[in-house]
Amino acid sequence: MAQKGVQLDQETFSCSICLDLLKDPVTIPCGHNYCKNCIKSHWDKKDGIHSCLKCRQTFTPRPVLLKNTMFGALVEELKKTGLQAAPADHCYAGPEDVGCDVCTGRKLKAFKSCLVCLVSYCEKHLQPHYESPAFEKHKLVEPSQKLQENMCSRHDEVMKMFCRTDQQCICYLCFVEEHKGHDTVSAAAERTERQRELEGSRLNIQQRIQDGEKDVKLLQQEVEVINRSADRAVEDSEKMFTQLIRLMQKRSSDVKQQLRSQQESEVSRVKELQEKLEQEITELKRKDADLKQLAHTEDHTQFLKHYSSLSHLRESTVLPSINSPLQYFKDVIAAVSEARDKVQDLLSEMWPKIVRTVTEVDALLSQQLTRRESRRAVK
Repeated sequence: MAQKGVQLDQETFSCSICLDLLKDPVTIPCGHNYCKNCIKSHWDKKDGIHSCLKCRQTFTPRPVLLKNTMFGALVEELKKTGLQAAPADHCYAGPEDVGCDVCTGRKLKAFKSCLVCLVSYCEKHLQPHYESPAFEKHKLVEPSQKLQENMCSRHDEVMKMFCRTDQQCICYLCFVEEHKGHDTVSAAAERTERQRELEGSRLNIQQRIQDGEKDVKLLQQEVEVINRSADRAVEDSEKMFTQLIRLMQKRSSDVKQQLRSQQESEVSRVKELQEKLEQEITELKRKDADLKQLAHTEDHTQFLKHYSSLSHLRESTVLPSINSPLQYFKDVIAAVSEARDKVQDLLSEMWPKIVRTVTEVDALLSQQLTRRESRRAVK
C-alpha cells in the first residue's frame, strides 16, 4: 500500500505535458496543474484554442495563469525526500502510440485492440476479455489506430460482410439496402478465400525470388568469368603486341647495327684508298721536282745518267666507281620500306577480324541476357 501511495504522489505532482515533476506550478480554471512554461507553450501553439489536456475543458478567453504556491512547496519537499517524476516509460501512451480507450486522464499504452468492440485496451482494462465468457468470441489483435476504418461511414455499424459484386466491405444495413441481390458473403469467408489466394501468391513470389536469386548468382558468376576472360585476353594481347614491338625493335636494332658496321667498313676502305692516293701524289710531286731540277742541269752526262731512273713511273692507283651520295644504302631503305608496308598491310587485314571477334562476344552476352529475361517474364 505504501508503494501505491508513492505512485499516486508521483502522478499527482507530475506535469502531464513534460512528464516531469512540476516546475513553477500553475492552476488553470478546471483545477488541474501544469508547469507554467509547459501550458503556456502548449496554448501558444494552438492558435486561440485553450483547453485542458486532462479533462478537455476549453476556456474563452485565455485564462490568466495563477501560481499554485502550495503545490510548489509540496514539490520542493518531495524533491528533498528523493521522489522523482513519474517515469515517462513504456507504460504511458505517447503521440505515436495507441492509447487505451478506457483509461481516463493520462492514458496507458494499449495492449490489444478488439475487432468486435472496436476498442483498444491497456493490460488492466483487457482483463475482462480474458476472464468473462461474454468476450470469448471476440477477436483480439495487436494495438491498432485504424479500428474506425472497420466502421461503416454511412450507418456507423461494424462492417462484417463483403460484397463480391462491388468488391467492398459492407455492414448488415448496407447488405439489406444498397447491396440487396448482390453476391455477398461474410468478411470471414471472404478472408478465408483471399487467404488461400494470398498463400498461392506468396508461393509464386517466393519461387520467383528463388529463381531470381539463382539467376543473380549465375549472373555474378558470369561477371566473374567475363572479368577473368577479359583480363586474360588483355594480358595476352598486351604480351603479344609487346613481343611484336620488341621484335620490330630488335630488327630495327639489327639493321642499325649492320648499317653502322657496313658504314665503318666502307669508310675505312675509302680512307685507306685516300691515304694511298695522297702518298702517291706526294711521290709524284717529289719526282716532278726532281725532273724539274734535272731539266735545268747543263751537264749532259749527268742528265743522261739520272734521267732513266727519274723518268720511270709506277702505275697509278685505279679508283673504283664512286656512287652518288644518294645511292649509298638505298637498297636497305627500300627493303625496310617494303617490310613496313607488308606489316601495315597484314595489320590492316587482320584488324577487322580482331574487332569482329570482340563485338561477337558482346552480342553473345546480350543474347544470353535476353533469353534469361524472357524466361523470367514467362514465369
